[in-house]
Amino acid sequence: MFAGAQLSLYPMTDDFVDVIMSSLSAFDPWRDRLRIETDDISTLVVGPPEVLFPALRDFYVAAASTRHHVVMRATLSRGCPGEPDDPICATSALANPSEPLEDRQKAALAAVADARATSEIARAQFSLYVMGAGDHMAEIMGCIDFLKSSGVFDRSKNFCSRLTGDAGPVFATLEQAFCRFGPPEGHVTIDLTVSANSPSTA
Repeated sequence: MFAGAQLSLYPMTDDFVDVIMSSLSAFDPWRDRLRIETDDISTLVVGPPEVLFPALRDFYVAAASTRHHVVMRATLSRGCPGEPDDPICATSALANPSEPLEDRQKAALAAVADARATSEIARAQFSLYVMGAGDHMAEIMGCIDFLKSSGVFDRSKNFCSRLTGDAGPVFATLEQAFCRFGPPEGHVTIDLTVSANSPSTA
């Protein structure tokens, strides 16, 4: 399987270079389990979901802790048929395909309940896309039902769902949406925007 994220950070400050570079250092503890490539547009982070999402959380928390208004944009994908399998992405985090939807929802909620707090608020919106064969809407609606019980669900919006809360549970919720809904060997993507310290929330 191939799993990863293309992400970009947009700090709303003249000190944007320092904010971006200092935030990227949050990936350092994860580098032995991830492949990370940065260019002038985005950073590619490849690895198993159970490592990928905590690393993204730490990156976001580092940026948010600068107290500047920052926005993180990411496209996440697993199982893309156009990408070669990568051993670094080996994982046991994906749901069993024969596991009933209700059981997957319960397991996802338990994982979110165990998420550690970070003291940084994340305001996120995301869309889940389940590709390939199968009943896409059953999986997407099952994910939405999980979101509504997650403790960080804010509201439904056109084309996406909004999450608000501590970054720990928010990123844990995103991880569970990514791993437990849609076929484990299928192509699943997430389009994600996360904002911190926006003046419009003051």
